[in-house]
Amino acid sequence: MKKLQISIALFFVLLTVNIQAQTARAAWSKEQANTWYANYSWLRGCDFIPSTAINQLEMWQAETFDSATINRELGYAESIGMNIMRVYLHHLAWQIDKEGFKNRMNIYLSIADKHNIKTIFVFFDDCWNPTYHAGTQPAPKTGIHNSGWVRDPGQLLYDSASIITTLEAYVKDVLNTFRYDKRIFLWDLYNEPGNSDYGNKSLPLLKNAFTWGREVNPDQPLSAGVWNSQLNDLNAYQLTNSDVITYHDYNSVDVHRRTIDTLKNYGKPLICTEYMARTRNSTFFTVMPMLKENKIVAINWGLVAGKTNTMYAWDTPMPKGEEPKVWFHDIFRKDGTPYDQKETQFIKSLTGKQ
Repeated sequence: MKKLQISIALFFVLLTVNIQAQTARAAWSKEQANTWYANYSWLRGCDFIPSTAINQLEMWQAETFDSATINRELGYAESIGMNIMRVYLHHLAWQIDKEGFKNRMNIYLSIADKHNIKTIFVFFDDCWNPTYHAGTQPAPKTGIHNSGWVRDPGQLLYDSASIITTLEAYVKDVLNTFRYDKRIFLWDLYNEPGNSDYGNKSLPLLKNAFTWGREVNPDQPLSAGVWNSQLNDLNAYQLTNSDVITYHDYNSVDVHRRTIDTLKNYGKPLICTEYMARTRNSTFFTVMPMLKENKIVAINWGLVAGKTNTMYAWDTPMPKGEEPKVWFHDIFRKDGTPYDQKETQFIKSLTGKQ
C-alpha cells in the first residue's frame, strides 16, 4: 500500500512539473513588447544603492535598511527629472528573513513611487566579490571601486549545487509577491552573466532564471542585458529570450550608437541599464541626448557617492582616498550638492526640470 501511495504521489509531482513546463510562456513578440512600451514616455535614471550601503546585503538586511537615506537620495533624483531606478536584490537577504525582505522591498517601492520613480529589480549578478555573509558587512577599502560589492550566487553555486533549489524558491516567491505591481517596470533576471571569467558556466543559471520567471508570468517583462560582444552563446540566449532588449555600454557616443543600430534589428524596445563613465568618454553630455532621441531608457551607474566608492574608476585605485579630479560614476555628494552643476543643469534641460 505504501508503495502504491508513493507511486501515486510521484505521478502527481511529475504531472505538475509537466504542466508547469507546458504553461511557461514564450518570450514576448515584437508586437507585444512595443505595445507595452508605448504606454511609457522616455524614462531616465540610475543604478541605485543608498550612499550608506556598501553592497546589496547592507541595503536590504533589516539592521541596515536605511529608508531615510533612500527617501532623501531619491528626492535628489526626482529634482533633476529622473524617473526610474535599477536596484539589485540578493538571495541571502531573502533567505534569512523572507517576509521582512519583501516588506522592505515594498517600503522601497512606496518611497520611489512617492518620488514618481519606477523600479527595475535585479536578481543575480556575476560581478565583483565571489563570497559573502549575512550580518555586518566589510568597510569600504579606501579609494577602490566597489570593494564590497558581492556576486549572487557567486562561488556558492559551484561549491554547493543544492543552492539551486533555494534560488528557484527565491525568484518565484519575489515574483509572485510583486507580479502585478505597477511600480515595477521590469525584472532584470541576471546582471552581466559570464563576468568574472565565468563565461558559459553562467548559462545554466541564466536559463533557469528565465524558466522560473516564465512559470510565474508576471505582468512586467523579463530581461537580461547583453554586455560583452565576445560571449556569443550567452548573448544569443539573452537576446532571443528577453521580452525587451536590455544592454550595457560604457563606450563613447559613436561606439554606443553602433551598439544601438545593431540591437534595433531585433525590433523590440531598447533599455540601456548601464552607461556613463566620464573618463571613458561616456557622459551625460554626449550619450544621454542620443538615448532620448531614440526613446531608449537611459540608466547610468550611480546616483550619490558613498560606500561603494564608484566615483573611482574600475581599474584606477587611489589608495590615499583623495577625490579624483574627474569622477568615474555618480552625480551627487551626500549632502545633495552636484558633482558638476553644469552637468545636472544639462540633465534637467533634457528631462524638462528646468
